[in-house]
Amino acid sequence: MQNRKLTYLQAVNESLHQILDTIPESYLLGEDVGAYGGGFGATAGIIEKYPDRVLETPISEAAITGIATGSAILGKRPILEIQFSDFLTVAIDQLVNEAAKIHFLSNGKESVPMVLRTASGSGTGAGPQHSQSLENWLAHIPGLIVAMPSNAYDAKGIMLSAVKNNNPVIVFEPKSLYKIESDIDIPEEMYEVPLGHARIVKDGSDLTIIALGRMVNIAKNIDTPYSIEIVDPITINPLDIDTLLESANKTNRVLILTESIEKSGISAEILSRLIEGGFSGKIKRLGSKFSPIAAAQSIEEKLIPTDDEILEAIEGLMHEN
Repeated sequence: MQNRKLTYLQAVNESLHQILDTIPESYLLGEDVGAYGGGFGATAGIIEKYPDRVLETPISEAAITGIATGSAILGKRPILEIQFSDFLTVAIDQLVNEAAKIHFLSNGKESVPMVLRTASGSGTGAGPQHSQSLENWLAHIPGLIVAMPSNAYDAKGIMLSAVKNNNPVIVFEPKSLYKIESDIDIPEEMYEVPLGHARIVKDGSDLTIIALGRMVNIAKNIDTPYSIEIVDPITINPLDIDTLLESANKTNRVLILTESIEKSGISAEILSRLIEGGFSGKIKRLGSKFSPIAAAQSIEEKLIPTDDEILEAIEGLMHEN
């Protein structure tokens, strides 16, 4: 079907409907995922169709994650929603000390095929306890796969890949993108976007921007006279360093752009992996300021990389000797 555009949120919702249609072991759980349709509407309409496969839970992220982990060991494929990624701090014991380690501790005899969806990042004025980008925390943990789709097409395809995977997969969904419509057609049928593979979003020859999540759209809209190549890792762990390195060597200039805080962030990991892989060109990273995210829009906008800061970084890389 042509001209089939969906918003990010609609793509996630369609994927969840189709997964429950075709994968009988799958079910949904989380706060307000039933009649309310999820914190942002991602699960709307599902409980009416599958009343026995949607579990409304109390407000306890630790309990939600523990239930998902246990049921996954027993053969189910749970998809849990943590409404805001900030609340992963409550679930982190079950996630990091249990779900991530059971395959290892059982010598490969047990698997935990669960998917954790969570709304991430700033851009909605939700304040310091509902606007953080914590994906780097979980990418640090062996046993967890971490993805951050930047558009509706990838959001739908990653969900199916995540549910079919036999490991715990964390999908960070930048909530500022939920209402953004895809610029390409979204197939009505199910499809997979593979985990662990980056994508060249835009070809270029002067400079590579490696952008994560929300920053992909921002990079695409930057007005610059240079030929910019944009690469979206899509999956943060495992990281497709080969594709990133190939683009970096092609342009010999790299800007790593993240919404997460620059200090000790995933951008530092990407930078070091590029250098260890033999990249010897010019490189810079740009992330959010080392500060809690303010609720006031005028402050919030200045805490993440601004257009002016991105342009300044590009100019610096282009003219640096």
